Amino acid sequence: MSSAHFTYEQVGATREQGHCPPGFRPMLVRARIGEGEAVFRRAAEAVLTWEMHRALGVGVTTAAERAAPGADVTVTLAGVVKAPCRVVWTVEEPRRAGWAYGTLPGHPECGEESFVVDRTGDGTVWLTVNAFSRPATWYARAGGPATRAFQHAYAHRCAKVLRNLCADADPDA
Repeated sequence: MSSAHFTYEQVGATREQGHCPPGFRPMLVRARIGEGEAVFRRAAEAVLTWEMHRALGVGVTTAAERAAPGADVTVTLAGVVKAPCRVVWTVEEPRRAGWAYGTLPGHPECGEESFVVDRTGDGTVWLTVNAFSRPATWYARAGGPATRAFQHAYAHRCAKVLRNLCADADPDA
C-alpha cells in the first residue's frame, strides 16, 4: 500500500447504494447476470479476483490477488490513462460479494466506485456498479458529457463481460 491519500473525503460512502456526496455526480447501473448459486459463486470470484476487470481489456496492476481493504490498484485505459485507486471496503457474504475503490492522486476522476454481485431471493444474480465522481484533470473536465457516457458504458460493459464469464455456470444460458 502506498502512502498516497484519497482525493475525496467520504471514503466508503458507496456502501450506501445511491448516496452521493455534495459536489459529485452519482452513477448507479444494475444488470442481471444470470440465475442460481453456481452463477453467483462464479460472478463473485470473477469480481473479487480482478478477472472481470482484466476481461474488459483494461490493465490492472496490483500486488493483491483478491480485492482487500488497503490494496492499491492501478487501472490503465487504452495503455495510456493510468488511474490509481485503493480498495476501501469489501464484502463476502453468502448472497453478496464485491468491493469498492477510491481514487488516489493521478486519477483522472475524483470519487469512489463499487462492484457488487448479489443473489436475490428468487435466485437472480445481479451486478451493481455504484459510483460518485467529479473530474480531477483538465481532460476529464474537457470531456464533459462524453466522460459521463464513457463511465456508464464502462459499467454496462462490466455486466456484459461478467455475464460471458458466468455463461458456463448458468444452466439456462
